[in-house]
Amino acid sequence: MDIVITYVNGNDPVWQSDYEKYTSVPAMQKRFRDWGTLRYLLRGVEKNMPFIRNVYLVVSHPSQVPDWADTEQLKIVLHKDIIPSEFLPTFNCNPIEMHLHRIEGLDEEFIYFNDDMFPVGKCAPTDFFRNGKAVIGYNRHLLTSGMYKQICRNSDRLARKALGMRPSCFFTRPQHICSPMLRSECEELYEKVKDEIHITSACRLRTGENLNQYLFLDYMNFKGKVLHHRISKRHFSVSVASAEKLREFLLRPNKSLVCINDVKLPDSRYEELRSTIIDAFEASLPVKSRFEK
Repeated sequence: MDIVITYVNGNDPVWQSDYEKYTSVPAMQKRFRDWGTLRYLLRGVEKNMPFIRNVYLVVSHPSQVPDWADTEQLKIVLHKDIIPSEFLPTFNCNPIEMHLHRIEGLDEEFIYFNDDMFPVGKCAPTDFFRNGKAVIGYNRHLLTSGMYKQICRNSDRLARKALGMRPSCFFTRPQHICSPMLRSECEELYEKVKDEIHITSACRLRTGENLNQYLFLDYMNFKGKVLHHRISKRHFSVSVASAEKLREFLLRPNKSLVCINDVKLPDSRYEELRSTIIDAFEASLPVKSRFEK
């Protein structure tokens, strides 16, 4: 079982140069801001998920790789290694997610992590896969509000279409946490709907017409390759979570995983929360992982 992590450091001058060259939109600070927490995700994997074989870090340029990373242990994958060149550079997470299964040497069972998701308690392999099926909790929705749910609906509809299913006015949305995936199912679906995936891949920035990684999860679900069970997790949005609540949870977690979701913040609030989060992680995960020099 492997882990794949997508990562962006918006402070990287090489990345910034590409962004300015290929877009006319100011960088969304909340989407590309580096909180300095990647090392704690990796420490959490080593401490709480010892069954993981390889960890792959997917980045746009070599300059995105943190200088503290041991690249003998942390396997670096560049966008150009998995995404067709005509779609690069991209600043849209969705084309990246459409191509993760193309990582060379990736295990059949892999877990996709965004860089704001952290293993903070002991996990077992059966938390993610059982008897060849992925373990995923789902919500069911009728209405779409905002771009994110529109993209989820698009992904649900295309997964149904790929399997010859009738359209539904409802759509499913997987639990917002790391995604257990089966590589062979991703490969199968990619070949079935490559044209639609390439339309999404041509969008350098996110739009409501995109597809996202839930396309693969929905396809697996409708094929009977998913065991419906919610993963133990807590979700915090930094727009409403207090520094003290974050500290308290990270020091004494009562769930296996946590997502700390970034939003647009005043600089003073960002610095306060960042300092609190790093201090709490340093207290709870003080030992360097094998992924650090």
